[in-house]
Amino acid sequence: MEPMDIVGKSKEDASLPKATMTKIIKEMLPADVRVARDAQDLLIECCVEFINLVSSESNEVCSREDKRTIAPEHVLKALEVLGFGEYIEEVYAAYEQHKLETMQDSLKGGKWSNGAEMTEEEAAAEQQRMFAEARARMNGGAAGPPKQPDINPSLES
Repeated sequence: MEPMDIVGKSKEDASLPKATMTKIIKEMLPADVRVARDAQDLLIECCVEFINLVSSESNEVCSREDKRTIAPEHVLKALEVLGFGEYIEEVYAAYEQHKLETMQDSLKGGKWSNGAEMTEEEAAAEQQRMFAEARARMNGGAAGPPKQPDINPSLES
């Protein structure tokens, strides 16, 4: 990210992407309201400061509990300690929504998933087809009939 794309005084300063923050600011306001660039920069700096404040307090809550990783509960407690208790319900709802979306994404978006379910028989047939193609490539293109899988008689019913 280029230094002019973020609000901050140096690379070491915590910052937020200016374009994203500008978009959020515009979405929060009526379409006929414009915000001066200086006001946008000030709002972004306030957001960074708020994040730093909540992060620091969350870290203190975490440390008091002798934990090494800040958990969502620590952030919620920090909001309460800092006097932002009215946001806790909304923050918790956003957290729950995030968990649901993350879980749904991981269930449907696996590396090998194409979104369609296969029966065991279809999967076995597809595997045999792929083996046959691989054998054909290894043998220089001469593909014989696909070898049928050995079936253990003790497993047949």
